Amino acid sequence: MKIVDIQSHVLQYDLEEELGYSQQYYLKRTAHVVEVRTDQGITGWGECFGGGDIAFANKSIVEKVIRPMALGMNPLDREVIWHKVYNLLRDHGQKGMPIQSLSGVDIALWDVAGKFLGLPVYQLLGGAFRKRIPVYGYGMMLKNVPDLPERFARESEKIVEDGFPAVKMKIGIDPRKDIELVEAVRKAVGDQTDLMVDANHAYTTREAIPLGRELEKLGVSWFEEPVAPEDYSGYRALCDALDIGIAGGEAEFTRWGFRNLIEGRCIDILQPEVCGLGGITEYQKVLALAHANFVPIINHVWGSAISVATNLHLLAALPDLPGSANPTQPMLEFDTTPNRFIDEILETPLRIRESVKNSGGTVQVLDGPGLGVKPDMDFIRHFSTNS
Repeated sequence: MKIVDIQSHVLQYDLEEELGYSQQYYLKRTAHVVEVRTDQGITGWGECFGGGDIAFANKSIVEKVIRPMALGMNPLDREVIWHKVYNLLRDHGQKGMPIQSLSGVDIALWDVAGKFLGLPVYQLLGGAFRKRIPVYGYGMMLKNVPDLPERFARESEKIVEDGFPAVKMKIGIDPRKDIELVEAVRKAVGDQTDLMVDANHAYTTREAIPLGRELEKLGVSWFEEPVAPEDYSGYRALCDALDIGIAGGEAEFTRWGFRNLIEGRCIDILQPEVCGLGGITEYQKVLALAHANFVPIINHVWGSAISVATNLHLLAALPDLPGSANPTQPMLEFDTTPNRFIDEILETPLRIRESVKNSGGTVQVLDGPGLGVKPDMDFIRHFSTNS
């Protein structure tokens, strides 16, 4: 079997309402999916992390840089392809967009392998430790409106009503306003619902420590990306200073980047982004590092239903840490904001919300070959854009 083509699709549409986080606001929803075709008629699908204009840069890397390297190779040789691409790109990008681009191609190769063998990806990874996965609802993105606390309260209350056992919200405006937002959400969801906050590296360590102490008083479960991803010493200082869980890793790349984060004891909860760090092949190496250092993993998930499906397989195959009779189970992060690339991109939708509502907060692992999903090509053609 040989790779005969690799195509990259940047999908985009206009949002009805502006959404934001601590670094920027945006009016378009973007996803970047990758298609690997073989001479046996098997097509694999993957996804590259990186929205907005970053997706167009990654599209060029996939098609103009990685594609020529991989054409003619056996798609089952995933390790060989990964290292060939990484070694040839090493002088030009050990992190960032080249690795995001490689991630989408690698995920598609795993999809090809599963389809070729007639097995779901989780089986290729060694089997499922669980067939149902708890889901937490991510929402409460920033907006330039005067009544943001009230909006956050209503939105979080709706997420809990829809059956999600835990919720995550954005912060990162300034510490005083952040606390006002968290207080509004905590009051809305009650004391029994797990609440997490994500600052998207808005703060310095000096700013984040007192903010973290206030978040502890409000019963926040984890403080995500409080400082810049490069600031390993800042992360370590936060872990030492606070009892609240410090989470991060979505902006880290490859085993070598994660080695510094993990061995430095910089985080309490690791959040690898498989569509960015190097794909499933590299995720497995990051997982080994995390387990060797007893660092729990809760994957970062952002993008389309292809990303969601990929993470369902990874979470199914994630061993308990540490092993016990009743270990804490990994959770799937699910974007509850309006997202047609989750709800409509597949011929058979995932229906995560429906599953969460009907099951008490969990979703079934996918059992079809490969990723177990089939994109709707009419949808992809309709939303594809080159600018």
